Amino acid sequence: APTRWLWAYAASAVGLALLPLVAFAAGALVVARGIAGADSLAEAFAGAFAWLVPGVLVSGVVFAAAVVVLVRLLSLGLHEGTHAVRSRIGWQAWTIERLLDSARTILFPLYSSLFTPVWLRMLGARVGRDVEASTVLLLPSLTRIEDGAFLADDTMVASYELHGGWMRLGAVRIGKRAFLGNSGMAAPGHRVPRDGLVAVLSSAPAKAKPGSSWLGSPAVRLRRLSAEGDESRTYTPPARLKLARSLWELCRIVPVVVTCAIGLLVLFALAALIEAAGLGWAILLSGVVLLVAGALAAGVSTAAKWLIVGPIRAGEHPLWSSFVWRTEVSDTFTEMVAAPWFARAATGTPALAVWLRSLGARIGRGVWCDSYWLPEPDLVTLGDGSTVNRGCVVQTHLFHDRIMSMDTVELETGATLGPHSVILPGAAIGAHATVGPASLVMRGESVPVGSRWSGNPIGPWRAVKVRAYQSTS
Repeated sequence: APTRWLWAYAASAVGLALLPLVAFAAGALVVARGIAGADSLAEAFAGAFAWLVPGVLVSGVVFAAAVVVLVRLLSLGLHEGTHAVRSRIGWQAWTIERLLDSARTILFPLYSSLFTPVWLRMLGARVGRDVEASTVLLLPSLTRIEDGAFLADDTMVASYELHGGWMRLGAVRIGKRAFLGNSGMAAPGHRVPRDGLVAVLSSAPAKAKPGSSWLGSPAVRLRRLSAEGDESRTYTPPARLKLARSLWELCRIVPVVVTCAIGLLVLFALAALIEAAGLGWAILLSGVVLLVAGALAAGVSTAAKWLIVGPIRAGEHPLWSSFVWRTEVSDTFTEMVAAPWFARAATGTPALAVWLRSLGARIGRGVWCDSYWLPEPDLVTLGDGSTVNRGCVVQTHLFHDRIMSMDTVELETGATLGPHSVILPGAAIGAHATVGPASLVMRGESVPVGSRWSGNPIGPWRAVKVRAYQSTS
C-alpha cells in the first residue's frame, strides 16, 4: 500500500492535538487583557477572574467554529463504498471521527441538549424535528435522523468499518421515533426502523420492520412493551417546558467556568510560590497544588450533585421534567470539573471510592473501581472486595420511549464486572461471581453466586482451556 497518505494521517494527528491549544490560547488572550497593567499579583488575580467568563466563551466558540469548518471541508467528496485506509477518503473519514470525538469531550455541554440537533445540522447531518441526541459519534454527511428519534449516550452512527486495510463507508438512517440505546451502533448501510429500538451495547440490523426491537451484536429480535406516557412530557412539550429546559441547559456553562477557574487558581498558586520561595520550591510543591485542585474539583462536583439534584430514588421521570434537566447539569459538573481534575487520575484508587461515597454510592471495603460512570450513584451498591473494571458503565437508568426509568444495581461481595461491560437497572451480580469483558447484564437479571458469565447478552462463560487444564492436572 502507498505510504504517502501516512503523512496526511500524521499531519491530522498533530493538528488534532494543537486545535484545543489554539482555542484555549484565544481565550487566554481575552483573560490576559484583565491582567495587563496589573502592579501586583493580587491585581492580576482579580483582573483575570473578571475576564474569565468572556475568555471561556471565546475558547468554546473558536473550537466549535473550527470543528464545523474542518468537518465540512473534510466531508467534501466523502461517499459510500469500500476504500483503502491509505487513501484520501480513508484519511478524511478517520480525521472527521477524531475531530468529533474530541468535540464530545471539550464541548460536552452542547450534547444532550436542545442545541444538539442544531449542532449536528451545522456539521452536515440531516436531522429532523424534535430529535434528542446525546454524545453521538457519527460521519455527518452519511447520516440521516428522522423526526422524533432518540440517540442515547456514546452511540455510533455511520462509523467506518475496517478490515484488511480497507475501510467501508455507508449511509445510515435513523427512523421516526426510533431509539438507539447507550453504546449502540448503526453500522454502514444499516438502519434503525421507524418506531424501532436498538438496545444498549447492541448493533442495528441491516434490515428491520417498523416497530421492531433488537438486542446484541449480531442483533436478535427482542420482545418488549412500549412505555406509555403523557405526550406533552415526552414528544410534544408546550412552550413553557421548552423555556424551562433552555434555562436549565444554560446553567451548563457554570461547570465549564468552574473548571477554568480552578485552572487559574493553580496558575496563580504556582506564581505565588515562585514569588515567595523561588522556582525550585514551586516545582517541588506543584504536586501538592494539583492535589488540592483535585480535592476542590471533587468537592465542588459533590456539592453540585446534592444542591441541584439531591437524593435519587428508583422511579420514572419523563424527558420533559426538571429532574432530568437537573441531572444533566450535575453530570456536566462530573464530566467538566471532577473528571479532568480528579476522577480520571483517581480511578482504581481508594480516593475514587471516597468520592463516589460522597455522591451517595454505597461502597464497601477493598473495592476496586476503575470507572467513575455511575450516573445515579445513590442507586449503586458495591460490596466488599468487588471489582468494576475500566470502561464499565453501572447503568442505573434507561431512557426508552423518552421516559427515564431508574432502578438499583448491586455487585455483592467479591463480584467482578469485566472491562467495558454494562450492567442495567434492577440487575445484580452475586457474591464472587464474574461477568466477562464487553458483556451486557440485562435489566432485572441476577447473576448466581460464584458463577462466570460473558457475552452480549450474557450467557455461561465456557472457559474451555481452563477446564482442559484442570482435567489434566
